[in-house]
Amino acid sequence: MAQRSNYLFTSESVSEGHPDKVSDQISDAILDAFLTNDVKLGISDDSLVNTRLGCETLTTTNKIVIAGEGRGQAPLFKKYGSQAVINREQIAEIARGVVKDIGYDQDGFSYHGADIEVLLHGQSPDIAMGVDAKKKKGADEEGAGDQGMMFGYACTESEVYEKGSYMPAPIFFSHKILKVLSDKRRSKSLADLQPDAKSQVTVQYVNGKAVGAAKVVVSTQHNATSRNGKKYSPGMVKDLISSAVESALPKGWMPKGANFLVNPTGNFVVGGPDGDCGLTGRKIIVDTYGGYAPHGGGAFSGKDPTKVDRSAAYATRYLAKNIVAAGLADRCTIQVAYAIGVADPMSLLVDLHGTGKVDERKLEKLLPQIFRLTPTNIRRTLKLNRAIYQRTASYGHFGRAPEKDGGFSWERLDLVKELKGAF
Repeated sequence: MAQRSNYLFTSESVSEGHPDKVSDQISDAILDAFLTNDVKLGISDDSLVNTRLGCETLTTTNKIVIAGEGRGQAPLFKKYGSQAVINREQIAEIARGVVKDIGYDQDGFSYHGADIEVLLHGQSPDIAMGVDAKKKKGADEEGAGDQGMMFGYACTESEVYEKGSYMPAPIFFSHKILKVLSDKRRSKSLADLQPDAKSQVTVQYVNGKAVGAAKVVVSTQHNATSRNGKKYSPGMVKDLISSAVESALPKGWMPKGANFLVNPTGNFVVGGPDGDCGLTGRKIIVDTYGGYAPHGGGAFSGKDPTKVDRSAAYATRYLAKNIVAAGLADRCTIQVAYAIGVADPMSLLVDLHGTGKVDERKLEKLLPQIFRLTPTNIRRTLKLNRAIYQRTASYGHFGRAPEKDGGFSWERLDLVKELKGAF
């Protein structure tokens, strides 16, 4: 965005029960199952013979449709004559498990009542040829799984409030509000809440610094009546969640009166896929930087790490975050672009938004030497052939802490010392 000193910026988030996020989580749970199967079969991050999956999910009233293409081994695929076909029963059970974990057991959408249609099929040989071609020629490189451009971003503004996040404040706090509400719903301290919810935070910037929330909007699905039998009104829901929302924000940020809106339509009993159709990949701005930074053309969920829509977006975030953490800039955007079947990027751009303490052109030459942006190196270095994806499909892929099992590995800060040393 353009550099201004004083302005308002708004980002939104959605909960794990939002219909689009239900779809994302199902797609990523299926990917995790494929990758878990690879591990059981001894296929590692270093292997070139690994899962391929592009999985899309649609959710609506008591219906789940799973489509796409993939490559894998038994038991996810099974022999039918001379052909390998998807094990539809196992895929359907994975989807039911996701819906149950989210908490949907409603008349219009439930883990046991939903009809599930599985339309996954084998990977196109034309796509496989492009991705696997380098391996067949004896080189140890996979080609990019598609063409396109990807962006990574990091900034310092959330560091005052949460060390190590390096995210824009509007999306960071939009996520945090919904995570607090979800945790309280699951712990039964806010038992009248249901899984579907949305938040929107408008942050006020003064002299380029995030100083408070000008407005906060929360829409959350709830039971029709309270525990004492009273029909819920928007005012009652507002009173119910106010303290939880305030706890998610920095001290003094909670807006008062009409600047804090809850369920503005007046009622939110029917929600989730029963209230609105959900699709994989329809919340890509929620997944990334809340509109504060550019986004490439492709979504993430349901895609294996040979697909650069996902893996290169993780890699560019990894590099941008390390650049900012190394003190080389306060803000950093990195763009890469690929051609299908070609390992090395077509282009690399580093933009420090006028906050840089080093030459951007030098960074553009240095970064590929520190971290090759080929699909194979990204996958191996960040160890992306692990079952770490379902957890990314709600509350953002970025700004999270790296986990012991390799989850959110692109949030590590292990390049900081090398970047500092180079300059």
